[in-house]
Parts: sequence; C-alpha cells; structure tokens
Amino acid sequence: MAGQLFGQHSWRGKLVAHCFLLETDRDGLVLVDTGFGTPDIEHRSGITRSTMFMLSAKLVREETALAQIEARGFRASDVRHIVVTHLDLDHAGGLPDFPGAKVHLHAREHAAAIAPATFNEKRRYIKSQLAGAQFEVYAEDGETWRGLPAVTKLRGVAADIGLLPMHGHTRGHSAVLVKDSERWLVHAGDAYFHRNTLTGAKVPIGFRMFERTMAVDDAARRSSAAALRQLHASYPDVSLYSAHDPVEFTNA
Repeated sequence: MAGQLFGQHSWRGKLVAHCFLLETDRDGLVLVDTGFGTPDIEHRSGITRSTMFMLSAKLVREETALAQIEARGFRASDVRHIVVTHLDLDHAGGLPDFPGAKVHLHAREHAAAIAPATFNEKRRYIKSQLAGAQFEVYAEDGETWRGLPAVTKLRGVAADIGLLPMHGHTRGHSAVLVKDSERWLVHAGDAYFHRNTLTGAKVPIGFRMFERTMAVDDAARRSSAAALRQLHASYPDVSLYSAHDPVEFTNA
C-alpha cells in the first residue's frame, strides 16, 4: 500500500540517496551529499531504531559513499571537499567517513543544525554525524545564477561548483550547481522528491504529505519548487536531480 501512495507498483515505496562524486583537475574529489555513513551502518551514530524503521534504510557498507569511492580505486583522503544540500541525517551521515574534507553549506543550515530551535529541527540533525566536521559556511552575497540568488564561488574550490539557496525543506536548504562541460547539473537535494514537480504533473499523495510534514517553511518550500520548475522549463542545458527519486537516479 505504501508504494502506491508514492506512485510505485510495490508494497513498499523505494527511494534512493543520490550523491554526486566529482573528479576535478585541481580540487581532488568533491562529494555532493554523503547519504548514510559507516557509523550509521554500525549503529554508532545514535539514530533511533524508530527512525530507522520509518526510513526502512538499506544499511549495508557497500551502499555508503565511502565504499563506492574505494571501489573506484580512491581513498577517503582523496575527497577534499564535500558540498551538502542540507544536514538531515540521510544526507550528512557520511561526513565522519571523510574527516579531512572541507564541508561547504549555507550558513542558515549550519545554524539550524548546531542550534536547532524547534522539535522538527532537533529530531532531524544528529550531533555525532556533525562532530569534527570542518565547515565552510556561506550566505547570499549578491551573486546570481540564471536570475536566482546563488553562491557561485566556494572558498578553496576552483571548479565551477556553487550553492543555489532553495530554502523551505530546512532552514538553509540549498541545491548544488555543478558545471559539466556544456551543461549544468543541479543536485536539488530535498527541494522536491518526485520528478513530476518539474513538469507540473500531479505528484503522488505520499510525497506531497511528506514534503509538507518535513518542511520548516512550507511556503518557502513551494516557492523553491516553483523556481526549479521554471529552470527546468527555461534552460535546456540544465539537468535537475532530486536526492531521492529512483527514476531520475537511474536516468542520470
């Protein structure tokens, strides 16, 4: 039944945790979001059993960003920068696996995670995932990208990678921009959960309910989704990806 609520023909709905791994000329490896990490797999991060049951996450080491990076012949130390859309537990769990990396994110997201102000914020951030991370924080500073406020230069990163603030799901949620040859890749994180958001087609009710429930500011979330929909309609050189849509992940 749950799968049908999420527009899938299965008893349980299936989501992914989509991360980008970028190999750059000057900046080593850059990881966009981390998914769950080794401490989560080994039940050392403090995530409650009820949360894990609700997420029904596939907690195996082979699925972690670290394991997949190692399978490609790299080491954890080769990841010099991590850019996170936000610090929810399923996006920041891998941070402890890369202790030498700088972690780039929006200043409002950092503040929300370090000093959560509401019950919603207190349950979504896991302190042990964030402990020891080397954070580099940013706020909108007048730069724009395709007419939208953006942070297009990250400190210490020469590659064309930036933050595109898309607040609402969390206080400082941002999409991540990546220039890939003649096109732009946009990791939209949790600014939307289903590909129909980009076309204006009906989004399955399960996603609509979850998006409203998890948003700290639902009006801002809807505004962010509308901005991404406009990007999708206006710029053929822009490819957008949600963090959790399995069809987008398969077609990436």
